[in-house]
Amino acid sequence: MMAFSTRRYWLGRIAEAWRRKSVLWLSGVRRAGKTTLARSIPGAEYLDCELPAVRRLLAQPEMFLAARRRRKVVLDEIHRLGNPSEILKIAADHFRDVRILATGSSTLGASRRFRDTLTGRKAELWLTPMMSADLRDFGAPDLDARLLRGGLPPYFLAEHLSEGDYQEWLDSFWAKDILELFRLERRHSFQRFVELLHVQSGGLFEATRFARDCEVSRTTIANYLAVLEATYVAHVIRPLSARRATEILAAPKVYGFDTGFVCHFRGVERLRPEDLGLLWEHYVLNELQARLQTRTVQYWRDKRGREVDFVLRRRGVPAIAIECRNSSANFDAANLIAFRRFHPGGSNFVVARNLGAPFRERYGDLEVEFVNLETLIRRLTNRKPAPQ
Repeated sequence: MMAFSTRRYWLGRIAEAWRRKSVLWLSGVRRAGKTTLARSIPGAEYLDCELPAVRRLLAQPEMFLAARRRRKVVLDEIHRLGNPSEILKIAADHFRDVRILATGSSTLGASRRFRDTLTGRKAELWLTPMMSADLRDFGAPDLDARLLRGGLPPYFLAEHLSEGDYQEWLDSFWAKDILELFRLERRHSFQRFVELLHVQSGGLFEATRFARDCEVSRTTIANYLAVLEATYVAHVIRPLSARRATEILAAPKVYGFDTGFVCHFRGVERLRPEDLGLLWEHYVLNELQARLQTRTVQYWRDKRGREVDFVLRRRGVPAIAIECRNSSANFDAANLIAFRRFHPGGSNFVVARNLGAPFRERYGDLEVEFVNLETLIRRLTNRKPAPQ
């Protein structure tokens, strides 16, 4: 079995964030590798807030911080503190030479534990499941393995996975994230919702159907979805619309957080050709979220069923359209052409697996660029190719 490796991309993002702010909030789903990453920060003092001795040490924040001038400190599982916002606020306001990294499974302020969301005082970094740079760091560039096993490092690296491993993750998620941070009830209904969401991942979300299958109200389903979104277990992709009658205006698409869990709950034990398109779409979404650090990815669909997988909007720039394909061969541009009638201008990309050099094709007045995933990210971030 491969050992954990240094995640150089994420260490670079941490260093970059600390150059902007002295307090950094590192979030991500359970088992995404936050603790291992935090422990690998050179020269940082690591403190696990689950330990009573650590909580006693942090009971007097000013004394604690004064003793750590010009140092790096990791506060793992900071929500275990009685008032986790307090020490972060004091550090940001009065001890800016102390670099603080705090970890949690949800967006800061999503739960009642955080009385102050530190607006303007902190940087934020979202550790997603493993993306392309992680595969290189782990020395395991096998994309099929990543699609099947998912992007949680312990699951990706394990020799064998069982039903019990996924249930253990669900139980831990319920006990350590949901009960402590959100105080939901009806564990069975909630876990059933998580399972069904992954089975239907990538499709249009219809709350009524989930409410019936989970034996709860539509309001409860909406609450469940909000909690899953706050904890990064679900990604709600909302439609882009010019408010035309023929466009889908409100119905979101919802994606499960990890391809491994999608495969597990769908009963996929070996990748089949018909699985690759949807799983590749999930992987592209994960890469966009990791590299761009955004949850504002959208999609487009009209009432005739024509759809563009992902759309990115930036202020003052026409919408960028992204289609995900397992292969670049035999591409039909009809959906992109329909989209551009409502949203003209902007770049059009088809991101395909295992594509080498990018190339362009014209479909009437529409120009489409075919790229691999790394080239797409460079186009979106205007960055130079990464050294090999």
